[in-house]
This record gives sequence, structure tokens and C-alpha cells, in this order.
Amino acid sequence: MRSEAILLRVFIGENDRYQGRPLHEVIVARALQEKMAGATVLPGPEGFGRSRTIRSELDVEAGPSTPMVVEIVDREDKVNRFLPVLDELVESALITLERVRAIHYRRDRPRLTAAARPPGVV
Repeated sequence: MRSEAILLRVFIGENDRYQGRPLHEVIVARALQEKMAGATVLPGPEGFGRSRTIRSELDVEAGPSTPMVVEIVDREDKVNRFLPVLDELVESALITLERVRAIHYRRDRPRLTAAARPPGVV
């Protein structure tokens, strides 16, 4: 099944906390509680943001501070309802929104054939 969706990305650091808990865990738990379609946490080996300081899992002076990205995909209305939740949880982050075409695969459904794929999808 194909559908239009919104990809919400939250760029944070692994050391970011909410009430003592890792922020990425809290965001995923709240996304589940809000019945979002799905959430994934991706570690980034290196990155920088507004502070202009490179964060790296190999930074021996500051200790490990891996950049993290929480990705959530759902319908636009559900993502819009989730944004105030993030506003409550996040102290400092970059949040991006992007329109995507979601393709849901299930074993009991036939796979897309080359003729049925959207243009540009291999």
C-alpha cells in the first residue's frame, strides 16, 4: 500500500535528557503512546549544529557525544498533533518535516513489479 506521509526528524545528542531519561527513548515512547505509525532512532558517528562544535563518538576530550536522529513517519495530521509533545520534551534540537511517499510492505501482499514502481525508484 502506498500513501502520502510526513517524515519528522529530530536531531539531538545522545546525552540529551528529559527528566533524567535519554531524550531519544522518551520521544520514541511518547510516539508509541500517541499511536504514531513508526519511529526509529539513528546514531550519527559525527556531526555539528548551532554550537559549531563537532560531536563525535570518538571525542576523547569531551567523552562520547554521539549525534542522534529520531525519525517518525505518519500522516500529516498526526505529525502536526505530535509537534506540541516535542515542544514539551525538547530543550534544544533541530526538527525537520518532509513530505514522503510511504510504501508499506507485508509478506501477504505481492511486491511491486518494475512496471508498478513510481518513476525514479529502482
